[in-house]
Amino acid sequence: MKSNIYRKMMVATDGSELAKKAVDTAIKISKISEAKLYAVYVISYEGISTAYPKEAGWEKAALDYFRIEGKEATAYAENSGRTENVEVESIILDGNPAREIVDFAEKNDIDLIVMGTLGKTGLNRFLLGSVAENVVKNSKKAVLIVKGENAEKGE
Repeated sequence: MKSNIYRKMMVATDGSELAKKAVDTAIKISKISEAKLYAVYVISYEGISTAYPKEAGWEKAALDYFRIEGKEATAYAENSGRTENVEVESIILDGNPAREIVDFAEKNDIDLIVMGTLGKTGLNRFLLGSVAENVVKNSKKAVLIVKGENAEKGE
């Protein structure tokens, strides 16, 4: 069963197990749709630049670490895509994750954004914010949320 409903898709990944679940879902949909898939990892500067003094070298070390983490997270998507004959392009962006995801989708004419959510509720969601929630609120593109196992339990 093939469908051309989606031509370009993106999956937001941070390398977590839930993000891998979202990648696997995006690969399946991309295969059915014969869509190109962009695996996007966003390095958030929030907290890095203010947590440590610049002269201590922590900022550069943290950014280097996150670049490596981003390459590993997007490599999972590339490898999964190769196995399923799905074209995957890795993208690493810098900035506010929700804003970067929405902007990338707009600028690249993405048909569907796929991403995971931990399903946090109450105080945890208030304190941590939710990238997925902000993407859903601000995107003009379709968004598919892949829920974590604890989402139904409100954990």
